[in-house]
This record gives sequence, structure tokens and C-alpha cells, in this order.
Amino acid sequence: MKKPSHLRPWAVWSTAALTALTLSLSPMGTSAAQAATVEVNGTTATVQSTPATPARNTTIPAVPESSKQSPLPNVLVIGTGGTIAGQSEDATSFQNYKAGTLLIADMVKDLPDKQKIADVNTLQFGNSGSGSYTMADLYDLSQTVDKALAQYDSVVVTTGTDTMEEIAYFLDMTVQSDKPVVITGSMRPWTVIGSDAQANLYNAIKLAGSGRTQSFGTVLMLNDTIQLARGVTKSNDYRTDTFETPMLGAVGYIDEENIRIYRAPARAMKPEGTAKPAFDLSKINKADLAKVEIVISYQEAGGGAIEGFVKNGVKGIVTSGTGAGGISRAMGQARTKAIEEGVIFVTTTRTGSGSVYGGGNGIIAGDNLSPQQARILLMLGLSFSDDFEKIKTWFETYGTPEV
Repeated sequence: MKKPSHLRPWAVWSTAALTALTLSLSPMGTSAAQAATVEVNGTTATVQSTPATPARNTTIPAVPESSKQSPLPNVLVIGTGGTIAGQSEDATSFQNYKAGTLLIADMVKDLPDKQKIADVNTLQFGNSGSGSYTMADLYDLSQTVDKALAQYDSVVVTTGTDTMEEIAYFLDMTVQSDKPVVITGSMRPWTVIGSDAQANLYNAIKLAGSGRTQSFGTVLMLNDTIQLARGVTKSNDYRTDTFETPMLGAVGYIDEENIRIYRAPARAMKPEGTAKPAFDLSKINKADLAKVEIVISYQEAGGGAIEGFVKNGVKGIVTSGTGAGGISRAMGQARTKAIEEGVIFVTTTRTGSGSVYGGGNGIIAGDNLSPQQARILLMLGLSFSDDFEKIKTWFETYGTPEV
């Protein structure tokens, strides 16, 4: 990399301006759902609300001239909200907080010693829980990351953790630049004691600026642990060590000044510029993103979900099956009819670990992709091609573990 000097200051908004933007961008909610609190018979309860769609800012801030001259790497932090940007009820309210409240510029400004690791600039893409983002939003986010990497040495994206594994895999499969992309968040809001938010953001900036994940695609950096986007999953709803990569494990760790990388994806071994993912979003429109759904099998599961999705116009369905991908008789019958109507299926396991092999007429094996990540890959495949064999090839390349 280039650069060590001091972080160059950027404009700081007034408190009034920050509050105004926060209110305009931030729907009220907790990490689990958007909700309002009401008093019912003397007890506290929550009711669901449907907030207006927040604004999405895709304007890339220019790298300051002073930063261009310093020896530190230029890192852009793109904030999208989530628990990491949460404002807690008080300093000990670990679960009672408003996600997507704080602005990323303020959060970065509050980090100590950042001038030792990078010249940092920020972009407030949005301020919502991760589940509030549509696939069209992720299209815009990916395009924004790619445009930012034309100017910056690396990008950090902050998100909520609920669907972080899907957002990360979408970026991993679509961002065309070889430069480092690091996604981070937290399990506790920024404003509680013992929050993991500050350490995660600091380490994500450190990792991005180090260049150690050049050509890795998108990686996750939480709890001092570096995970590849492909295969990572949220395994616990509260614990700070929630993210794991079943079967394959983490790729490395950060311990203060030590960044250790113990394995790498196959794409990192290829010459620069030769391992770009096939899904270049500049070649399609947001409206081209295919509709793909997930169905889960269980004891005596009916076929109604598959039938309903087909009637709703889906192009693909991922089955989350029992054991090595099995589905019930009724689901199997519904799947056969759907395949006759041109719907493509990917079979995965609901167990949380293990590989699914085989496939067949209209059915692609999902290997050890989780149902939710298999949906991302099938959606992208169907958005770029209607050819079953082509999509199957993408699953046999991008969809298999790269170790």
C-alpha cells in the first residue's frame, strides 16, 4: 500500500443538520424489526409499523487533496445503518435501542487513533436495519462500492447483522474491483457499555487499509475474526461471536497490530483482473433482477408454498431440505410441476452444515451454500441468463468452496 501520516479532517456538520438528516434517513426500530412501543393494560408492548423507504445516497465523496498526498491508505466507509449505528435507551440497554440512528460520519469521527491506520472518508448510503434493504438497493450499493474503488484504496461497508451474510455475498458476487471490500457491523448498539461496535469498525478500517484481502472479494470483519463472504452465516441472535463459516472456518484474525491470514479463496491466487465475478451489474438494470424464493421442508410439508410462488411469477426456487437436501412428497410433486413450467430449483440443506450433491432435470445442487446465499447466486444467475446449463456451471464454480 502507499501512505503513514495523519488523518486529514473533513467537514463536520452542525448538530442540527445531523439531527435533521438522522430523522430523514432513520426509521425507528430495533435490531429485530421496525416497531413502536405502546402501553397496553399497564405493560409495555410493541406494534409493527411500516416506515417510509429511507433515502439512498450514492454520491461518492472526492478523496481530499491532502489525503492524496499522505502515505496512509484512503478508505471510504459506507454506512447503511443497523445495530452498529444504534442509539440505546440508556448505557445498559443492550436490546432496547433504535437501530440505524447514528450517522457514520459521527461514528468514524469518534474512533480514537484512526489517523494511525488510514485517511478515512464517509458516505451515508442509508440508515436502516439490514432487512429493510431491497435487492434493488443492494444493486445500488454494489455499484456505489465499485465506483468508490475507482478513487479509494479500499471500502468498508457497515450494515445490520440480520441479513449481513446475504448483503456480503451479493457484493462478493457483483463488485468488479480487486481492491479490498470489508463489511462489518455489531451485535450491540454503539452507545452501550461493552459494545463491540467501535472495535469492529476500527478493525474493519485497519483490515481494509492493510490491503491484506486484495482480490479476496468481500470479507466480513467482526469480533476480531476475518471471514470470507461465501459460506459465512449468523449462528446466534445475541452473541458477539455469532458469525461462523461452517466446515471451512475463518480465514484470519486481527490481534491489535497483527493481521493474520491463514487461507485464501482461489480468486486471490489468480493474476489481478482475471478473477472478476461474472455478474457485472453495469450490464443489467435493476428491473432485470430475477425473482427467487426459498421454501423449507419439514415433516409432511405441503406443496402450497411452491405452487404459490410459481403463480406469483418466480423464475427460481431454493429448497431448504432435510438431511442432504430431501423434501417431502408433496413438495416433490409441486417441484416437478414447477420445473415443467420453466422454474429452476437449487437444493440445499436446512441443517446449517454439510454438502448437497447431484441435481437433475431442472434441479441444481447447492453444495454447502446456505439457502439464503444459494438464493443470491440463483437470482444473479437468472438475471444474466435463462440457460439452465450456464447457471449450473456458475454454481459449480462460484457456488463451490474456494479453498
